[in-house]
Amino acid sequence: MDYGAEAIIRHRASRGKVSIASKMKVETAEELSIAYTPGVAAVSMAIANDKSESFALTNRANNVAVVTDGSAVLGLGNVGPEAAMAVMEGKSILFKGLADIDAFPICLATQDSASIIETVKNIAPTFGGINLEDIAAPRCFEIEAALQNIGIPVFHDDQHGTAIVVLASVINALLVVNKKINDVKIVFAGAGAGGIASAKLLNEYGAKNTVLVDSQGIIHKGRSDLSEIKQEMLAITNPDSHTGDLTEALTGADIFIGLSVGDTVTQRMVQSMAKDAIVLAAANPTPEIMPDLAREAGAAVVGTGRSDFANQINNSLAFPGVFRGALDVRAPRITDGMKISAAEALAGLVAEPTAERIIPWSLDPVVVPAVSRAVAEKWQTDNNS
Repeated sequence: MDYGAEAIIRHRASRGKVSIASKMKVETAEELSIAYTPGVAAVSMAIANDKSESFALTNRANNVAVVTDGSAVLGLGNVGPEAAMAVMEGKSILFKGLADIDAFPICLATQDSASIIETVKNIAPTFGGINLEDIAAPRCFEIEAALQNIGIPVFHDDQHGTAIVVLASVINALLVVNKKINDVKIVFAGAGAGGIASAKLLNEYGAKNTVLVDSQGIIHKGRSDLSEIKQEMLAITNPDSHTGDLTEALTGADIFIGLSVGDTVTQRMVQSMAKDAIVLAAANPTPEIMPDLAREAGAAVVGTGRSDFANQINNSLAFPGVFRGALDVRAPRITDGMKISAAEALAGLVAEPTAERIIPWSLDPVVVPAVSRAVAEKWQTDNNS
């Protein structure tokens, strides 16, 4: 099937993918008077007297804004807010279908960080959480950091959804090859949102030797072209001061995590890795190396970002359950501990990991309950509630 052509046909027929459904019937004068004026005035005054009532008397507790500026949409790049709308609608139906969360696409006609921050703060009273999506690095780091204390969770999925699924995959892949995270060398191709967040989370989990590689080569202290966030990453990466390109980085590496562009890893590069190498080539739609080639070159465990191969590294394994758990306990933020708990819950859903199965299927109905429970319990445990 030509999925692109079929998508155009179906989207045109339905005019997109989302709509709003009423939770109250309004078919009689009495029902109208309760749902709207005059009865609704009492609801408004109750909220005016106690703003927390907005979570009980409106749908706010289940509302999530999916906010983008259209600057880094899928692998398409900076296509703008109108073009991003179809993707944000897709995100919204995953929220609803997988976690029963009412998500609303918010596509902004600005790529100015200060304007985006101010806009999100201004719309926050409508929502229980904010999912930032497809905002280009390095602005995504600045925007998310500035929104961590607005009273509701703000989560950039391209960073942390990726990091959670990567960590879950690494946990189980290491079980398959009988290695420990504090003993292995991990190389990331791609130092954008997903790569940096994943490196941070793996470091938090116990990784001691991670190397980041961007389009200019290994990120090391001798480079003068590094952005502020890449300079900050030097504190927790590249402990052996490697220099060179991806070829040099992969020599002797135990794990490759690709969050960059396709066809950038050769079989010879995989052959230079340590015995029982793990290759997670998650670039979409073309992996950094195709799975069959990686296995032929000696990789013991291989994953990609695609659904037509084993071990799909897909953010949809994480974000619905993470938000469901955070919303259920009214957590004002999503902590590193909650992300690690989500990753451990995901990994735990595979009772006996094998080379062909280190991660659950993204549409498995057990995923969201397991992740949401882990996230909620971690918040409650850490906050004694």
